[in-house]
Amino acid sequence: MTFFSCEEKKEITVTETRTATTRDLAPKLFATSDERFRDAKPSPVKAETPVGWLALPASQFRLLNYRFGESGMGEVWVSISQGSVLDNVNRWLKQFGTDPLDQAALEKIPTVTLAGAAGVFVTAEGEYASGMGSPPKPGFGLAGVVASVGGQILTVKMVGPKAEVEAAKPVLETYVKSLRMAE
Repeated sequence: MTFFSCEEKKEITVTETRTATTRDLAPKLFATSDERFRDAKPSPVKAETPVGWLALPASQFRLLNYRFGESGMGEVWVSISQGSVLDNVNRWLKQFGTDPLDQAALEKIPTVTLAGAAGVFVTAEGEYASGMGSPPKPGFGLAGVVASVGGQILTVKMVGPKAEVEAAKPVLETYVKSLRMAE
């Protein structure tokens, strides 16, 4: 191997090499920036991927991430969020243009167990404006659970075309009940 610089040309010869070890990871072609530069840590939540859902790589805000439905537009993700259960429920409802709830109304929402804690099962439908720079999507549905688990707000959110979300609600309920915090 020969290296050159702007100064006097000197030839450099490499005489030392090392063999690849099991610690050397194979390069991943077409990796996203998040995959290349994020400080990857094991997810604090565990779950089995339901049949028919496509597991996707985690991202900065999605600890577990999936696609579902025939259209390919249905998404499910698990996150740890800031604020309170009520704050998160109202943020989701706002994305569908629904009026916010007060604490009394929140207490009337059906509950489901999420990672050993009681969570509220939130639903909405209509025009979904995620607020993430994408245009609003008409005819979408939401089903999800928000719970306070071990002092953290754990959320499982499903959005997609209304009919696909409606059809997938039983799978979501089973998935939510099986989700657990990592040991």
